[in-house]
Amino acid sequence: MKTKSIVLIIATVGSFLTPFMISSLNIALPDIQTEYAADAVLLSWIVTSFLLANAILLVPIGKVADIYGHIKVYRLGIIIFTLVSFISVFAPTIQLLLFLRVLQGIGCAMIFTTGIPILTSAFPPEQRGRVLGYNVSAVYIGLSIGPFLGGILTQAFGWRSIFLIVTGLGLLVSFLVIRFLKPENADLNLKKIDITGSIIYALTLVAIVYGSSLLPEVLGIVLMLCGIPGFILFVKRQLTVTNPVFEIRLFRKNRVFAFSNAAALINYAATSAVTFLLSLYLQYIKSLTPQQAGTILIIQPIIMAVLSPYTGRLSDRMEPAKLSSLGMFLSAVGLFILTFLGQETSNVLIYCALVVLGFGFALFSAPNTNAIMSSVEKHNYGLASATVATMRVLGQMMSMAIATVIISLLIGKNQITPEYYALFLKCIHISFIIFAILCAVGVFFSYSRGKMHSTSE
Repeated sequence: MKTKSIVLIIATVGSFLTPFMISSLNIALPDIQTEYAADAVLLSWIVTSFLLANAILLVPIGKVADIYGHIKVYRLGIIIFTLVSFISVFAPTIQLLLFLRVLQGIGCAMIFTTGIPILTSAFPPEQRGRVLGYNVSAVYIGLSIGPFLGGILTQAFGWRSIFLIVTGLGLLVSFLVIRFLKPENADLNLKKIDITGSIIYALTLVAIVYGSSLLPEVLGIVLMLCGIPGFILFVKRQLTVTNPVFEIRLFRKNRVFAFSNAAALINYAATSAVTFLLSLYLQYIKSLTPQQAGTILIIQPIIMAVLSPYTGRLSDRMEPAKLSSLGMFLSAVGLFILTFLGQETSNVLIYCALVVLGFGFALFSAPNTNAIMSSVEKHNYGLASATVATMRVLGQMMSMAIATVIISLLIGKNQITPEYYALFLKCIHISFIIFAILCAVGVFFSYSRGKMHSTSE
């Protein structure tokens, strides 16, 4: 029981660290720009470089973890993440900070890929939904308090203090992992890694993710189009090699796994840009301060954080397909409510939409993750966890790409000034209509995945 509690603490704090870092650092970007005199494009790479390194390595690291042990990879990942966070405190140039963010993305990929498998291995099937709920809750607690604590730290001590706080938490987790968790033995039956496939996968994701960040520029379109043949080549290779880095056959043979991951991708693609759009809406259209806007936007992640442990536990007794489908439907309803935003819209409508979205994602995320992890054998836990994380990152990039393209087409490179408020509201309406439709389609994949439990209560 003691070991299980320690595993839960390690995985929970690890899951809190990276979203807290992302959300708190976003608040500090203006201060970083001022200190380094960086232009907007270079500044955006503080976020993009982290996501890109993360996305590229999630699946290959998942395979490595399945071979050499999840605890070994997690331990190395938390050490890298902690060490790089500490070095970032002293970064003299933005170029070095960008390089360190890439290394942080690598460490984050190692943490996120292995944290869920460690939890899944430590707890029996009837308790997995509950602990995975705690894991999801930790993610949204990190997202919730990141902007507030990050703002306080930045204002009082400077943006570098954020990296110091993360370093302290990382040291705690590193100590617990080294002191209490015994590394597993390597699986000699999975010794080979498809290096060529990993390279094709990495180059394909670079083209797609980097290309999406450049849309609607021609180079962005070209890169994303180049990603299509790369993806096809990767899939064909994974179906023919003896030791694939990504077990594509799982998608062909395992309906629960395939449809649950498709549902996750759709859900993240439909909901990840909500905070971005609402933040701009509240500050430009409603003339709220960043602190006032943040107070409103915190409603959704708080509900997610509070409810996720309960919905995860509920998925141990009920079919995840039913819970996740209800969550996806509620997300569609919340997004549809946001299509009615206007200059005179009452904040009450925004509160209602965020509450519905919070309930929706809480009902969707933990049960959906429980379904994915419970649908594969233990030797594929790392791969399954990496797939979940990849769906999240790709969904986030897709969501931002949709919003960015719409804004670029209607407003262009102009600043959002009062003369463009009407067009900006139109961008919001179109974006939320698309996102609501995506969630409606996602209900089909979520409900059609099949049963996880042998008997449905």
